[in-house]
Amino acid sequence: MASFNEILSQVKSSIREVSVEETRARAGGEEAPLLVDIRERDEYEQGFIPRAHWIPRGFLEIKIEDLVPEREREIILYCAGGTRSALAARSLGELGYTNVSSMAGGFRSWKNAGYNFDRPRTLSPEQLKRYSRHIMLPEVGEIGQGKLLDARVLCLGAGGLGSPSALYLAAAGVGTIGIVDDDLVDESNLQRQVLHNMERLGMPKVESARRTLQSLNPDVKVVAHQERLTSENILEILAGYDLVVDGADNFPTRYLLNDAALKLRKPVIHASIFRFEGQLTTFLPDQGPCYRCLYPDPPPPGMAPSCQEAGVLGVLPGIVGTLQANEALKLILDAGQTLSGRLLVFDALGTKFRTLKLRKDPECRVCSKHPDEIELIDYEEFCSIGG
Repeated sequence: MASFNEILSQVKSSIREVSVEETRARAGGEEAPLLVDIRERDEYEQGFIPRAHWIPRGFLEIKIEDLVPEREREIILYCAGGTRSALAARSLGELGYTNVSSMAGGFRSWKNAGYNFDRPRTLSPEQLKRYSRHIMLPEVGEIGQGKLLDARVLCLGAGGLGSPSALYLAAAGVGTIGIVDDDLVDESNLQRQVLHNMERLGMPKVESARRTLQSLNPDVKVVAHQERLTSENILEILAGYDLVVDGADNFPTRYLLNDAALKLRKPVIHASIFRFEGQLTTFLPDQGPCYRCLYPDPPPPGMAPSCQEAGVLGVLPGIVGTLQANEALKLILDAGQTLSGRLLVFDALGTKFRTLKLRKDPECRVCSKHPDEIELIDYEEFCSIGG
């Protein structure tokens, strides 16, 4: 019978090994191979190669197809010293992967060479249990969950759109959620604003939202801004967040938000609802159109009826606001395709979705300017078609 060393020697002669120097040189290139760390949790927590994906050896064959469905994709596996990764490379070859290598010397050689490495955010046992369904996803994992816990999202409004988006962001583990709203909870809100309840009538919406979100997930820090956005406070408020979920219910705020977000280069996930229809898009500074590319100027006063005048189906903001939360999570995780350059339109009566293409206006009076040249303006109040 062959010894383990003999078997390992046979395995290494049948696979391709790459040095840590070659791995480092190619990891930063345009056609970089996919790095996969197959060590156990306690090893991984000591550090990992930047941009590497983590799949413990025992789960590699089970999860690799979710991470890399293309069998011809170049993959470099590494472990602590190069033994487990060599055996794993042969195993992936048997699964049909045609371009798999093992990094000789493993992570130990990487560290000994003095190359940079990252340390993962360590989740508590309670967090591992709470976010287990996220962690199972290769697109999220523990690294992605750490990104969510470190993220700071501002929800503009604690109403129809802000309620579902804030609830799902909190449930997902977004670490800091800011809520901007100067209104009080009213009985007419409860048909659609699920952050609130009968016991909180007359309470500031930001306080009601804070209680709901923190009772849902104690990991989440809720920052209450009980005020209306103006040109005097918007830059200071937005500066503390990574992105904005826009559930504004009036045109002046939407235009002010657009201009301030462009000035600070903050992504905005915009939505609006009216009767049985909702609209959703994502504005990414320097990458696509802005709100003013679609609507250069606010409508004249009285031209746009509000939900108080025209009504809104209670479930509609729940659908659209949840889609806003989905866009926010994708931005934080850098996963999937955003709605930048596209407008998603939902018809609740027909249960139909349509996607319209949006184009950036090269002569837009705001996003065509340098951020330092953008001036903030407080517009006269107009009626809303928002949540």
